[in-house]
Amino acid sequence: MSDLNTRSGEYKTHIEQYLKDFYAPFHGEPQKLLYDAMEYSLLAGGKRLRPIFVFDFCRMCGGDWKKAAPFAAAVEMIHTYSLIHDDLPAMDNDDYRRGRLTNHKVFGEPMAILAGDALLTDAFAAATMTELANPANMGFAVALLAECAGSLGMVGGQVLDILSESRDLTEKEVIDIQSRKTGRLINASCVLGVIAAGGSGEQIEAAAKFAGCLGLAFQIRDDMLDVIGTQEEMGKGVGTDEKKNTFVKLYGLEKCEELVQKYTAMAIDALGSFEDTEYMVNLARSLTERRV
Repeated sequence: MSDLNTRSGEYKTHIEQYLKDFYAPFHGEPQKLLYDAMEYSLLAGGKRLRPIFVFDFCRMCGGDWKKAAPFAAAVEMIHTYSLIHDDLPAMDNDDYRRGRLTNHKVFGEPMAILAGDALLTDAFAAATMTELANPANMGFAVALLAECAGSLGMVGGQVLDILSESRDLTEKEVIDIQSRKTGRLINASCVLGVIAAGGSGEQIEAAAKFAGCLGLAFQIRDDMLDVIGTQEEMGKGVGTDEKKNTFVKLYGLEKCEELVQKYTAMAIDALGSFEDTEYMVNLARSLTERRV
């Protein structure tokens, strides 16, 4: 566990500093309030899980993980924009995120919307700054990031989620939502790490399989924590998904626990194409056994 905490801490420290440095040159711009709103959410801490996936998949492919920081920043910027927009009154209407007031509660709805828009757009500028082992793969990497974040990925999953609110869903429909809404950005993170290091096609496929399985396990655990967790533990409101089509509503808590274990094992099995996987195995288990 000490190695897990040490390496995770190293990855988190690196991405935190990179994100601070990314926007530091723009603090003198006349639209400073926009940057204040963006950094309020972007620099609010959190697990930094997606950047960690970028870094460690790069490392497991033999690459210099620090060179993957622009990719890591890009996925974190996209993730943060999605949280800002999810919290808006027109979406989930949440008051707290990561233990403090949501963006629109501090800066107002118009600025929160624009902060999210700017983070999404800036993410692609950040991604192109990555020094790839094979520069010819940049087009593939940016297209992958766009697909995972856009209409076929995260946004598409959010749309399916909204459209499902008035009816009960089948197992396939719930998986269709969550594999897009949560899973696709995790997919981008893992695969971008492989691309940064110049990994093989086999490793890209393995990273995608790992991400798909872990994404499901992670989301099922998240749904469980909305029922069994507390606001103090979670740093945000709980019970907010009570009327949504979650895995808990579909299966119940006991079956969900079984599925978490199943998908976690499948994710770990997918790591056979990589070297020195102990950290990622331990990380996967810690994420799917978590209480926060």
